[in-house]
Amino acid sequence: MALLNFKKREKFAAPVNGQLEAFLQGYSIEVMPRTAEKVENFRDLLPDGTRVYIAHIEGTPIEEMVATAKRLAKDGYPVMPHFPARIIKDKATLADWIARYQGEAGVDQALVLAGGVAEPHGEFHSSMQLLETGEFDRAGFKRLHVAGHPEGNKDIDPKGGMKNVEDALRWKQKFNETTDADMALATQFAFDAKPIIKWADDLAAAGITLPIHIGIAGPAKLQTLIKFAIACGVGPSLKVLQKRAMDVTKLLLPYEPNDVLNQLAAHKAANPDFNIEKVHFFPLGGIKTNATWAIENGGDAGKPANAS
Repeated sequence: MALLNFKKREKFAAPVNGQLEAFLQGYSIEVMPRTAEKVENFRDLLPDGTRVYIAHIEGTPIEEMVATAKRLAKDGYPVMPHFPARIIKDKATLADWIARYQGEAGVDQALVLAGGVAEPHGEFHSSMQLLETGEFDRAGFKRLHVAGHPEGNKDIDPKGGMKNVEDALRWKQKFNETTDADMALATQFAFDAKPIIKWADDLAAAGITLPIHIGIAGPAKLQTLIKFAIACGVGPSLKVLQKRAMDVTKLLLPYEPNDVLNQLAAHKAANPDFNIEKVHFFPLGGIKTNATWAIENGGDAGKPANAS
């Protein structure tokens, strides 16, 4: 039934914005084990080759993470599990996780981040400490993504500003010169294109040239997005949602990321050297809703794997 529905959409929902279609090529998306369990067949939702991040939330057993990675890899999707430093007890645990992912799911890429946990479970508190162990390089990982924060991060800069965030990015840029893995920044989501563009340009001017995979919240109820935005510390662009909430005509309508993505796509088309390389979706309104939106707007030729 899902395949039939997608074929119907293909007939009527040809992409109308060539810039957006180009900008969405090679997009990635995020799942958690508990949300993945609700998806009967990912190939009805995602195009071939879609990179799927697996978010590791505190309390999720590593066995569930690896099982999800194995399922997605079996369906042919490149899998990028999260390695949150603050929930990894020690170097032995890190090595064990890497071995499990590789042995059972053939994983060779990772998103390495601090993780949104107040108190570290062990000796690690930052992504830089995980990278310094050398475990990913010894395991032959081909791709390592690290976190970027276009609007800052109160965990890293509790007094505001961007100093500590920028210092961390400079460290990661330097680390990029020492690893054989391809690196990129995977960012927190934001809703306003102008601050994103300024942030990316400022990084380039500062010599931070890691490709940027920009985080974008997928379609969702406005109240849901505001809740997640506040919880995740999204700053200036939260005003975009608050302004929308004051418009009675839009209050009850689902938010869709057309505005921010159209502006970024237009900027990329006019400035090919602009360092945002890919789009990474946070499916806050559900993976099916997000995947459908991406396909209907031309992401990866506008069709899921099972529609080819």
